[in-house]
Amino acid sequence: MTTGRPSPRPGSSISHRRRRLTRRQWLPLLTAGVIVVVIVLVTVIVSPQHAWSPGAAQAPRLGSKAIPSATGPTTLVKPGQVAAAKYVCPRYSGIDNANPLPRLYQDTFEWSQHPPYQVGNGKGDIDWRANPYSQPSWYMWFHSLRWLGRGIDAAKAGDKQAMARVTTILQDWIKDNPYDWKVNAGAHESTMHRTNVLICARQAIIAGLKVKTLPASYAWIDRSLLDHAKFLEINFSGEGNHGTDESIAMFGIGCTLQREPLKQLAQRRLTTAIVQAIDEQGSTNEQSTAYAQFNWYLWGRAVKAMKECGVDPGPTITERRRLLTNWLALATNSLGRLHQLGDSEDVQAVPIPGTPLEFAGSLGRKGVRPTQRVGIFDAGYIFGRTGWGEKRRFVDESTYSIRYGRSRTLHGHDDHLSITYTSHGRPILVDGGHAGYKNDKWRDWVKSEYAHNVLASPAMTEHKTESKLVRSRLEPTSEFYDLADVPAPGMTRKRSLLVLKDPDVVVAFDRATSENDQAFQTLWHLPAGQQVAVSSPSTVVAQKPGDTVKTVLLQIPYSEQLAADSVTVDQGKEDPIQGWQFPKITQRLPAPVVSFHRNGRSASILSVIVPAGSATAVSFKTRRSGPTFLIDLTVGTTVTTIEVEPDGTLTRLK
Repeated sequence: MTTGRPSPRPGSSISHRRRRLTRRQWLPLLTAGVIVVVIVLVTVIVSPQHAWSPGAAQAPRLGSKAIPSATGPTTLVKPGQVAAAKYVCPRYSGIDNANPLPRLYQDTFEWSQHPPYQVGNGKGDIDWRANPYSQPSWYMWFHSLRWLGRGIDAAKAGDKQAMARVTTILQDWIKDNPYDWKVNAGAHESTMHRTNVLICARQAIIAGLKVKTLPASYAWIDRSLLDHAKFLEINFSGEGNHGTDESIAMFGIGCTLQREPLKQLAQRRLTTAIVQAIDEQGSTNEQSTAYAQFNWYLWGRAVKAMKECGVDPGPTITERRRLLTNWLALATNSLGRLHQLGDSEDVQAVPIPGTPLEFAGSLGRKGVRPTQRVGIFDAGYIFGRTGWGEKRRFVDESTYSIRYGRSRTLHGHDDHLSITYTSHGRPILVDGGHAGYKNDKWRDWVKSEYAHNVLASPAMTEHKTESKLVRSRLEPTSEFYDLADVPAPGMTRKRSLLVLKDPDVVVAFDRATSENDQAFQTLWHLPAGQQVAVSSPSTVVAQKPGDTVKTVLLQIPYSEQLAADSVTVDQGKEDPIQGWQFPKITQRLPAPVVSFHRNGRSASILSVIVPAGSATAVSFKTRRSGPTFLIDLTVGTTVTTIEVEPDGTLTRLK
């Protein structure tokens, strides 16, 4: 291995020296693979994080003792005895696009927006401990070897120079990372991706040399594949996307090397995983909309791999994928993008032909208009919309997401009871976003309550309990939801939400109690680029300069007079972190957050979010009728009356 440094100019060189990996250099990494793929001509699966970012795997666990070893001794099938592989090379998830042949010959690797970096001595001797940007994802994809893709393609076409460089780097990785490589997090997390690269290289060698079987001089590839199979057998990540990817890769080895026990173990794992990964309502267990979309592709790969190797995958995967497309269609907002939930970048919904996503992802231009307007899913998701463009343009509809359900897991955030909202062709309430997988203050923040549209307090360090949808009521021009949880010991939190149509408005009634004094605040995250003006404790207006749409945030005095300091606006703060938006993991934008405050052992905060034209007048009056509190809301020329009952019930009366 060689030390790496930023990519040199052509003709320059780098020093060549060897070094041993120390325990301090083992890099933490929580990642799993994501792929960009073309579906039906130009349809692209948009991946969870910056085109090819990894996701966190579950803690590895040993294979079941009840299952006989699928790998056994790593004895090789003799050259000539392996039939032509039916497992098709799954390609390189787009990482090869940034790493063309000239860079391969310079031993240079590029990923994401980081500058190219020379990782070797220019002769295929690589420093596998290089991590110049201290970026776990960069390091994991470096060890995936997917950056060799262009060289593998050239080798397949008969390019002997490319074949020599690819096989040199592959052998260097095998030599410098002997089995078992679990102590090296990057090598560990990328095992299934590297497995596929080895299979692709194997196929390229056979094709490039125009032979029918792998020559004996390349038997080291099969030995390494069996090591990878053994690692995948012992270190199974479970029923998340990471484990699914591992099972597909294991199946690929079994198909390629005709190892029936490997195929059978992979099939058993896939059969068990599918009903956990996608439930009977179409929800995934990832707690991320972008990973849900990735799972549609991933399980399609599983079906394809099994069919091409002569195995019947059965009907369950196909049916669960069908249900998932309905879930994803409902999770698509009026801008044709997925509501940004969990470890999700701001990504386009893929208009998959023949599914509800075709209509949703194409902004209503193609496909059949869905009939379902609101979806309530037991896994903890509510997706709703004013319509599908029946009486107004698709982009002019209002859409929302609401989270509840089991505590945070896999790619989830502490976003329970949070709402995102689009209206008037704009994002109105946004999520804090996805900061990537580096374990730093930014990832801590985006996962926390403070990066979401919720009632928060310093005592809420992690969301460890289930949030419940207590009741719901769907009407032609409004939807009501009542949610509750215990976000910290000795604390209760309740949120009532009323989402209106004509005028399109969100009403939120937050209540909380605690055994100790708390600094409660209801947070409203607004898109980057908006300017916020606080005209009074009850009225805040946000608008992007020059835009024709504004957002009016009203803090309604419910049971007390509003203090002058009961509303604050934060943007771009780092101590403590607040006022940011991550549309992409490589894009951190200052973005305003409006906070309505209460101090004490209890809080009642009544908020109204009104998107409206920039010249539209918005005002309110309040009154009481016995214990019932009434809000008369005026938006332009439309007057709406909202009833607030002591138990949190919200009703549209007019």
